[in-house]
Amino acid sequence: MKKLFIPAYSTIDISPLIKKIKTKEKLGLLSSVQFLLQLKKANNLLKNSIIGGQILGCNVKNAIKIKNKVDSFLYIGSAYFHPIEIALKTNKQVYIANPLTQKISKVNEKEIEDYKKLKKGKLIRFYSAKNYGILVSTKPGQYTLKKAIDLQKKLPNSYIFIFNNFNENELENFSIDFWINTACPRINSKNIINLEDLPDKFK
Repeated sequence: MKKLFIPAYSTIDISPLIKKIKTKEKLGLLSSVQFLLQLKKANNLLKNSIIGGQILGCNVKNAIKIKNKVDSFLYIGSAYFHPIEIALKTNKQVYIANPLTQKISKVNEKEIEDYKKLKKGKLIRFYSAKNYGILVSTKPGQYTLKKAIDLQKKLPNSYIFIFNNFNENELENFSIDFWINTACPRINSKNIINLEDLPDKFK
């Protein structure tokens, strides 16, 4: 079946929102795809900034590329798991400009520490599990079967589960101790860990 992908960019005027930012730090500008075209406008309005580009919840490489060139980051978007991931991977302050609420906020230390504690708890359950289910999505941009196969070779007693639409309740139908998610990081549960959160030897 042929598919046609049409980008859906936001037309919200971000100028009043960007003008609320008063920091003198050099900012790295990042956004979700909806606001990608507005990064140039934000860059023109701010006195000291550079454009990093688009990020995904599971891919913040554009932030990592410029982390040594900036003091902190400004994320333009409404999703919250993106800026937390930026903060975790760069160890820098992340401001959030939400065009939907027209508010400026920032990721705080408590939220980062809570996330780290959650990840540590999941790693403990991961190491104590006797068998594993590896989740693979068929959706475009999330399909990572090769990574799943590579992980299966490194992880004894592991099985690959391929899905299109995810339903956490269906996981109860399988005798699996712990799950590894290779798809969107928003798939979350106390018994599911993202592949990116595993030690490097498993990636």
